[in-house]
Amino acid sequence: MSDLLRAPAEIKYAEELDWLESVDDNPKPFSWRLSPKMIRLFILGSERADGLDREISQKWFGDRSIVERAIVTLASDRGLLLIGDPGTGKSWLAELLAAAVCRNSTLVVQGTAGTTEDHIKYSWNVSMVIAKGQSRESMIPSPIMTAMETGVIGRFEELTRSTSDVQDALISILSEKYISVPELDSDNIVFAKPGFSVIATANSRDRGVNDLSSALKRRFNFVRIPVVTNKKSEAEIVRFRTEELLRRHQIELDVPPTLLDVLLQSFADLRASAAAAGSDDEKLESALSTAEQIGVLEDAILHSNFFGERALTARTLASSLVGSLARREPEDLAILNKYLHGVVEPRSKEEGGSWPEFLEGGRDTIATLS
Repeated sequence: MSDLLRAPAEIKYAEELDWLESVDDNPKPFSWRLSPKMIRLFILGSERADGLDREISQKWFGDRSIVERAIVTLASDRGLLLIGDPGTGKSWLAELLAAAVCRNSTLVVQGTAGTTEDHIKYSWNVSMVIAKGQSRESMIPSPIMTAMETGVIGRFEELTRSTSDVQDALISILSEKYISVPELDSDNIVFAKPGFSVIATANSRDRGVNDLSSALKRRFNFVRIPVVTNKKSEAEIVRFRTEELLRRHQIELDVPPTLLDVLLQSFADLRASAAAAGSDDEKLESALSTAEQIGVLEDAILHSNFFGERALTARTLASSLVGSLARREPEDLAILNKYLHGVVEPRSKEEGGSWPEFLEGGRDTIATLS
């Protein structure tokens, strides 16, 4: 695993999954590797009341009912559509579910404007077709077709970014559970095996890009992933991801709780400002998601480790925040400058602590970028 830049969940947590499978005596749907109860426990972590001989780490931070509904959907005849704002953990939850259900989360189609039917059905190995003609051997199955043939989970990221033709092709797969290959005279239907399902994700801010048809909507159970607004939950998510980052880079660097509080409060302030804004021009282009908050902290940690004194400071944190969130110039810089002047400056005078240094670091970065 150390040789992989980013190990998929089934490799990263292989030891936990092996152990859970060895002690799991609950009923399992189809050919699932774990029972629904154990999948929930794998994703949300163990509690003392579970009575396990070892602790299972929490990997996704959200409401238990969301995870339970997602698991139940995968055991049904429908696909699962995780929908929510950017950075709410949709893709991570989809990966964890696939890893726990079938130990394979890598059968993924990425939805874009360039995604075609071939990406969700099949294509051909041109050299083999020229040499031997069209056959099952010369066919290149898509990740979705491979999931059908093996009875596992296929994933479709950013479904609403793909065109209507691609979405229509997915309807027949979800409803009929087979793919026809008209180019072949025999063995020309690929049937889905029990256990096959599709987990799709959709960005709620992409509404209007390529809206889902009513026919496709009926093939999915919608599970909405809300934005994390609870500061304690958000702090747990940021801390969890930060610890992963430090382990991956083998960095020994302390993140003071006071600076984590500054980061959380800054994002809360900026979200409140965006909610009160009268137009899009008065809002940052950033979605101010938890994922972007993690990105700001990651940038600050790496900068401190490589170019600082191996200690995270409020100045570095402010510089990373401005550098990460200022995507439009001069609009975003003006919004951030207004925030520093109207919110951070009074707070630094009243509360002190890390805020004065945070204010100074933010102002210096804005001056550099302006």
